[in-house]
Amino acid sequence: MKPFIYLFAMVLLSSACQGNWFSGKGGYVPDTTMLANAFETYREPTITNRRFKHADIEPLILKRQGGETFEVTQLGVSVLKKPIYQLTYGSGPKKIMLWSQMHGNEPTATMALMDLFNFLEAENDGLDSIRTLLREQTSIYFIPMLNPDGADVYTRRNAMDVDINRDARAGETVEGRILIEAAKTVKPDFGFNLHDMNIYYNVPGTSNPVTVALLAPAYNEEREVNDVRGNAMKVAASINRILQGYIPNGVAKYDDTYSPRAFGDNFQAWGASTVLIESGGYPGDPEKQFIRKLNFIVILNALMEIAQESYTQYDRAEYETLPFSASQLSDLLIRNVGAAHDSLNYRVDLSIVRNEVTDPGDYRTYHVQSRITDVGDLKEQFGYAELDAEGYHFMPGKVYPTAFNSIEQVSMAQAMDLLRQGYYAVRVTNLPEDRHHSLPLIVFNTRTPVPSGPNLGATANFFLARDNVPAYAVINGYLIDLSAIPGEQFKNYVW
Repeated sequence: MKPFIYLFAMVLLSSACQGNWFSGKGGYVPDTTMLANAFETYREPTITNRRFKHADIEPLILKRQGGETFEVTQLGVSVLKKPIYQLTYGSGPKKIMLWSQMHGNEPTATMALMDLFNFLEAENDGLDSIRTLLREQTSIYFIPMLNPDGADVYTRRNAMDVDINRDARAGETVEGRILIEAAKTVKPDFGFNLHDMNIYYNVPGTSNPVTVALLAPAYNEEREVNDVRGNAMKVAASINRILQGYIPNGVAKYDDTYSPRAFGDNFQAWGASTVLIESGGYPGDPEKQFIRKLNFIVILNALMEIAQESYTQYDRAEYETLPFSASQLSDLLIRNVGAAHDSLNYRVDLSIVRNEVTDPGDYRTYHVQSRITDVGDLKEQFGYAELDAEGYHFMPGKVYPTAFNSIEQVSMAQAMDLLRQGYYAVRVTNLPEDRHHSLPLIVFNTRTPVPSGPNLGATANFFLARDNVPAYAVINGYLIDLSAIPGEQFKNYVW
C-alpha cells in the first residue's frame, strides 16, 4: 500500500479529523489549522517562558518512564552529572533522531518537544490516525536538552566551556560523545538539529526578522548535493511551505559553509538526511511562545511527511531559492537625528541593541543593557522599532537632583513627567532586594550614570527634542513617545 493511501485510509477512520489532507492528485496537503489546534490543546502548561532549567523538564520526562507510549532511556550524564535522556516513540522502519538545546541558551525547540510528547501520548481526540501512522511507519528518537549544564545558567557552552556543536569530530565533551554514540546505535535515516539563532538576522533587503532559518547542512567542503542531502532539502522545502502561511517572508536559509566539527554536517555525512531548524526573532514574542508553536507545527508535520514519504513531492529548488539570512537588524533604528560636535552640525542614523544580561543569582531572570552599535548612514539597516527623527535633535539627559527613598515612590506618571522635563535618571537611597524594575528611567543607588552622546558604544540614554523640548526619550535602548503612557514592559535594573 502506498504511504499516502495508507494515511488517507487512516484519516477516514477518524471522524473528527476534517482537514484538507490531500489534493485531487493524491499529494499530501497539511491541515495547518488542525496542527495549530493540536498545539493549543497539548501545549505543556508548566513551561511558560524560555528560561527554564533541567529540573523543570526532567519530571516531564520521567513521568513517561514505564508508560506505553515512550521508551525512556538515560543515555548518560553531563559534566555536572545531570541526566541526559532519550525518548523513543514508534517501532517503524524509518528512523528519525531529533536533538535540542545542545546550546543551553537555545530552548525554543525543547519547549515544542514537551508539547509534542503530550500530543503523542494522547488518544481519542480524532487524531489517533496520525499517532498510528508515526508509530507504525517510524521510530523516533528524541534527545531534549543535550546541554543541561548550559541550560541551567542560560549560556551557550557546556560546563567545560566547549561549544558542543563544534565537537562532532573530536568528541571530547561528554555530551558530544553521548550524541555520537546515540547516532552510531540508532543509525538514523533523518535528523533534526534544533537550535535558536540571533534575533538580529533579517530577510535580506527587508525589515523582516528571520523567524525561522532552515538548513540542509553540507557534508563536504564542496557543498555537493547527494540523495541524503537532497532529501533533507525536500523536507526543508515542506517546512518552508507551512511557515510561509504563518510568517510570509520570515524564512531564510542559515549559512551553509561546511564545518567539519559541526554535528549537522557530520550527521549528513553519516547518511542521515538532516535539517537544521533555527528559531530566530518575531516582533512582540520575547519569550518565543509563538515560535514555539511554529516549531510544534513544522516538526509534527515533517515527521508525518517522512512517515508517508510525501516529502518526495517537493522540489529541492524550492529550498535553494530561499535567501541566506542577512544581519542588518537591531532593536531600535533611529534615522536622521540632528547632532552637533563643537560647531559642526550634522545628521546621523543610530542603531541600538538591547543585550540580555542574565542575573548571577537566578538564571531565570535577566535585565537589559543597551548600546549604540552603529552610527552613520544606515539606510540598509533596519530595526524592530524604527523612527524617522527628521526635525529632531539629540539632547543629553539630566539626573534628577532630589533622591527618592525607594523605587516604590516613583509612579509611572511621575516617571513620564520627569522625562518630559528632560530628566532620564533618578537616585534611590535604599537599594531594593529585587533590583529589577519596569520604569522608563535609569534608577541608581551608587553608580551615577554618565550622559550619553551619539557615539558608537555609548549607552542608549538620551532625548530627541524639537526646539529644545523633549518629544521622545530613549531609555536603556527603549523608545518612549512622551505624549503617551508606554505600554511596553521594560527590563531595567537598579544600579
